[in-house]
Amino acid sequence: MARKQFTLEYIIHSSPAILFEFLAQPTNLAQWFSDYCDSQGDIFIFGWGGEFKRARQVELEDEDFVKYHWEDSNKGEYFSFKVYKSEISNETVLEVTDFAEQKEIKEQTFLWDKQIEDLKHALGAY
Repeated sequence: MARKQFTLEYIIHSSPAILFEFLAQPTNLAQWFSDYCDSQGDIFIFGWGGEFKRARQVELEDEDFVKYHWEDSNKGEYFSFKVYKSEISNETVLEVTDFAEQKEIKEQTFLWDKQIEDLKHALGAY
């Protein structure tokens, strides 16, 4: 079954520059996204409970956008983070894009909601 792209948006009470460091730097990713994170060039190794998964950072636009491709996922699939200021409210917005099977999108959304709560906690951005 084909996996579908979905996008979520979150308001983050942080400067875009500081937020972006938590989306692209291994030491900061390990504070909210995974238990462990290290990088070797554009390869990022993420760890959860002793299990490890590798992703390639395939695109990086400083303080704006970062895209990762899991090495074991389908070609053309990725997860990405885009940071921008809302033109209406001037708040910092984090846009997350990911892929999942249609029946799993709701579950994946709950997982991202939890991850973003952890990110806000790591940033002190409540």
